[in-house]
Amino acid sequence: LDRDEVFANFTDIVFYEKGRLVKELGPEEQRMMRKRKRDRVRNAVNGATGGAKDVLYGFVDNFFGSEDGDEEDEEEEECIGCIEAEKLIQESAWRRNRKERHFVSIMNELKYVRGTLSKLRKRDVVKTILRSPSTIISKKARETIKKPFLDEINGGGLPMLNQILLRFGAPGIKYVLDLISDETRHPVAFYCTAGKDRTGMIAAIILALLETPDDAIVEDYSLSANVYAEMNDHKAMVGALSQRSLDAKTFLGAPPQVMEDTLKNIREQYGSVEAYLDYIGFGEESRKRLIYVLTTE
Repeated sequence: LDRDEVFANFTDIVFYEKGRLVKELGPEEQRMMRKRKRDRVRNAVNGATGGAKDVLYGFVDNFFGSEDGDEEDEEEEECIGCIEAEKLIQESAWRRNRKERHFVSIMNELKYVRGTLSKLRKRDVVKTILRSPSTIISKKARETIKKPFLDEINGGGLPMLNQILLRFGAPGIKYVLDLISDETRHPVAFYCTAGKDRTGMIAAIILALLETPDDAIVEDYSLSANVYAEMNDHKAMVGALSQRSLDAKTFLGAPPQVMEDTLKNIREQYGSVEAYLDYIGFGEESRKRLIYVLTTE
């Protein structure tokens, strides 16, 4: 997806969730800075107190590794030379003759850990806190501390991932929908690593808004079921998940039940897809514009 022969004449634009800003990158600028992801996630749980903080830190250290390693993560990077995303959308008319590629972080490990922590049952956290004094000297105890977190992640599977994505990825989802609603930017393609989770969620929202029957949305999603198996780095992905005690079979597929549960969860939690879009700030006028752009020749 970074081949020069494909994107050499595209303008790269990065969406920064913090502040709802965008930045147009120059020819030599990189879209991501090298960041310490483990420290970011530790900071995300820094508001906890007492034994709870120790437990959460222990989970983060075990999930990301006990040593800091530099990894790519654009969250909270200082945005020099940025403009408001809304302004970019409003000024789209003069950009209609150029090709753009927008990088939008809808989901990452930081959001996933935050979402998982928000779903843990209090009694599991309390039990874990009671065990925390032994974590300094006992590897077995450290593994025990990880268990409720990993059980929550593996048990929740892709439906929980989608719930977290809808909540914590809301600013990015709105930005993508704003772009698609702008007919001067068409044709539009949107994608992620495998085209089934982040891409699948955007596609499902759009199809539901267009009153597509649920069974057709589910069928469309399930077409990506084997995509990871067909990728060159499939074994590496399986190994990376297994190394973190995550079930590869759970997260690398796209079974129909996942999208069925996701659509059901949207309606149970928000009332409807339209109500969810209201929640993220993509209101009625924006929805009418999106429907018009996608259904009018």
